[in-house]
Amino acid sequence: MEVTITVNGTEYSRDIEPRTLLVHFIREHINLTGTHIGCDTTNCGACTVHVDGTPIKSCTYLAVQANGKSVLTVEGLKQGGKLDPVQEAFHEEHGLQCGYCTPGMMLVIKDLLKKNPDPTEEDIRWAISGNLCRCTGYQNIVKAALSAAAKQRESAAAK
Repeated sequence: MEVTITVNGTEYSRDIEPRTLLVHFIREHINLTGTHIGCDTTNCGACTVHVDGTPIKSCTYLAVQANGKSVLTVEGLKQGGKLDPVQEAFHEEHGLQCGYCTPGMMLVIKDLLKKNPDPTEEDIRWAISGNLCRCTGYQNIVKAALSAAAKQRESAAAK
């Protein structure tokens, strides 16, 4: 089946099996490996991407469902050679350890900050509750989200 999916602003057309999962389309058909495969059951969130602006777990979402849609992966956060404030904050606040959950966490936090530019720690913990991290204990991930929110507010105020 022929699908055309725009990923990080670039349109990709591929002939795929109808049962191809979006995570496999991203990793195997267009070679973007930032989206991770963790549990294959939507429990861990490592495969989180945005489809038309909404975070989804790509391990249970068929690529044919994304036909004609726009997908944002962690690789698409960086724009014009500049890291997104969420990426900067994860680096500065040491919001990762092994890094396996990081792409999904970043995309969930990006969505949260779009909806709520001044989240509380509780808001952040609720937003990331569908994403598992087995290394960090979440403290620095929450600090990174708070820092990213502050960066985005400062940037918006400067404009």
